[in-house]
Amino acid sequence: MGSFLDYGNSDFRRIKNGNFVDKTGLISVLNEKIDTEQSFVCISRPRRFGKSVAAKMLYAYYDRSSDSRQLFEGLEITKSPDFEKHLNKYPTIYLDWNFFATCDKNTVVKDAQRTVIKDLKKNSYPFLEETDNLMSALVQINSKTGDRFVFIIDEWDKLIREVDENVQKEYVNLLRAMFKSNTANKIFLLVYMTGILPIIKVEAQSALNNFVEFSIINPGKTSKYYGFTRSEVAALCEKYDMDLELMQHAYDGYIIGSEQSMFNPNSVIMSIENGNYNSYWSKTASYTTIEHYIKRDYDGLREKIIQMLNGESVSVKIASFRNDMKNIETCDDVLTLLAHLGYLSYNPVFGEVKIPNTEVAEEFENSIRVCGWGKLSKAIGSSNDLLRATIKGDKNYVARALDSYHDEATSFIEFNDENSLACAIRLAYYSAQAHYEIFREFPSGKGFADMVFVPVKNSPYPAVVVELKYDKSAQGAIAQIKNKNYHGKLQNFSKTIILLGINYDKSTKKHEVELEALNGDFV
Repeated sequence: MGSFLDYGNSDFRRIKNGNFVDKTGLISVLNEKIDTEQSFVCISRPRRFGKSVAAKMLYAYYDRSSDSRQLFEGLEITKSPDFEKHLNKYPTIYLDWNFFATCDKNTVVKDAQRTVIKDLKKNSYPFLEETDNLMSALVQINSKTGDRFVFIIDEWDKLIREVDENVQKEYVNLLRAMFKSNTANKIFLLVYMTGILPIIKVEAQSALNNFVEFSIINPGKTSKYYGFTRSEVAALCEKYDMDLELMQHAYDGYIIGSEQSMFNPNSVIMSIENGNYNSYWSKTASYTTIEHYIKRDYDGLREKIIQMLNGESVSVKIASFRNDMKNIETCDDVLTLLAHLGYLSYNPVFGEVKIPNTEVAEEFENSIRVCGWGKLSKAIGSSNDLLRATIKGDKNYVARALDSYHDEATSFIEFNDENSLACAIRLAYYSAQAHYEIFREFPSGKGFADMVFVPVKNSPYPAVVVELKYDKSAQGAIAQIKNKNYHGKLQNFSKTIILLGINYDKSTKKHEVELEALNGDFV
């Protein structure tokens, strides 16, 4: 058996033996494209969102050397009328660019071709004549045997992301020569590429414009095959006695096409295996990925990052992004890239991005600590102490902390009105998002509370209702909470409810704070 052709279905079998979630419906989407004008497909997705799992699933299905019928038994694809038609019918090449990670970057494109050709000759096509051009070898095979290939490329963009411009250009030229040539349709029944980035743009056009592209930003009919849906995570939680609400707080928040609630699949599986709800994102990618881009502060990027740290969505224009991590020129480019990398969730209806969940928010916090945002980092770092003082009822500490925070925050937030004050207070309590769902303008009682902190399930922290005033009084803020019963709905979430009234005096630039505990005492 070969390393690239006819190597069997053992990889997918191992995947099936783990905590497998059925995404085989993707095969049906691709089967529709076999031997058509749409038979060249690129599906990009972030790290740990199932790129390699999908690629190995496809190999197990198409590979002619395998008998995968039992492996797919009971899965979604078996309900498709074309399941039998394409099952294990084709010579299938699997090229994972990680295989060539130790090669000389300057020669990797030629080395990879020679290695694959050597494998084809040794294991399946001994008649191959000497050549170092992979497409030439495939043409030879087709001319002599009539074989047409399914070609699967995993981490297709590795060379786009990690090599210099000359090697990148050589690689793009190889892909064009193979997949945009006049003979490509004769040689390939289906080409499937997957990676982190969509196909690179050259002069504002895709370098391979004959490919049908799907991405986490524009997934089309592949939406449900990216992350885990809420129903899929609910089933896993029931099976393994995990808590859906805590899963949602940590790993949900992605909008992917028509799917409005998608979870990071790797983090869900790691959570189940470890029996906790910790952050696993940092174990799959370094926070320096964010730091590298946000420290440049393109045209208002810092302000948008702050808004997102406050739980807000910000607008983004995705059209200018060149699908290249090196040619980043605008704020929109950075936000679009971070969406492709999975650090942001993109809402296609409103053209907005946001930080999806607490796991990813932690990565932004880590990056801010090292990228030169000293004052903001200091403010975020002290938010734990502020939260503890609040639930202990230490109004003097809270007032002094907010005064200090104000001094730190004026470089990136202007305190002009109650709305900007709310934004600042939300950021001052940044660390609270690990323990709470935080809502602004929360409908409750006879109106809308400025801010409420609803404790996540099993949290030992009490609920908190915040009312903000500007040049008025903190006691008046407490009175408004009570008179309008803003705390009413929170009785379903927490026995003790902390009322926090904050007044900002514009002339003195000082905060007046009142705290009161209902239905119990301060911690």
